[in-house]
Amino acid sequence: MAEGKAGADSRAGVSARRRPDLATVALAAVTLLYPFIALFAVKAIGPIPVVAALCLLLVLRVAFGWGKGVPLGMALAPLVVALLMGLMMIWDAHRAVRFYPVFMNGAMLAAFAASLFKGQSMIERLARIAEPDLPEAGVRYTRKVTMVWCVFLLLNGLVALWTALYASLEVWTAYNGFVAYLLMGALFGGELLVRKFVRAREAA
Repeated sequence: MAEGKAGADSRAGVSARRRPDLATVALAAVTLLYPFIALFAVKAIGPIPVVAALCLLLVLRVAFGWGKGVPLGMALAPLVVALLMGLMMIWDAHRAVRFYPVFMNGAMLAAFAASLFKGQSMIERLARIAEPDLPEAGVRYTRKVTMVWCVFLLLNGLVALWTALYASLEVWTAYNGFVAYLLMGALFGGELLVRKFVRAREAA
């Protein structure tokens, strides 16, 4: 009886960690829409308020998202990006506006890559939120997926860097606010299909 209650409490705790609060969702949505907001806001109020507001939102995102079961590297990435954005704003505010996707890809790449060399890979940590008793085959699979995401983040970061340095603000917005997310969605969806195929093959 006690074990059943403990198991139920444990599942309830996991469920609570999975359910983000409204503030976390809202902050994440605003930062995701940042390229489109920046496109119009820079022309209206200038680059410094835009970068300062983004840095504040990133810090709030870390504060509201802390302790929600997100791996430490991913949780701290927005804080690192806020610091880099603030420093770059001192040097070149207009350039800082465009470097948010570059810094975010770089911070996430560092977190994902570091996880491959110490302890659980990043995707394994995320998978264990929903499946704590991940089998050894799952551990190997999630490690490979983490490597794939590292390659994606590297390539996406390089394209983001090109748009930040050489493209127009409109092209920068189109890629970093739309195309990049389409590519992420395609990778995520493709990985889900591969995962189903791998599990079906293992079960056969």
